[in-house]
Amino acid sequence: MTILAIAAFALNLPFGYLRAASNKFSIKWFLYIHLPIPFIIAIRWAMGVDYRVIPLVVIGAVAGQYLGGRLNKNGKP
Repeated sequence: MTILAIAAFALNLPFGYLRAASNKFSIKWFLYIHLPIPFIIAIRWAMGVDYRVIPLVVIGAVAGQYLGGRLNKNGKP
């Protein structure tokens, strides 16, 4: 379970970094938020993890997006 949350966090770090450099509510912004989701779902299925861990995975993904955005301080990739 924890490995999946860490994977979601790590996968979302670069997307959060790129999201911070895009205009809010633009196509790029939307894609940077939603592109990691299918990969996280595929990892969850491959690991055979139950749906009950989704809240933990969402917390990891949101934290990755947030920290990735914070790492991009000047808003340029």
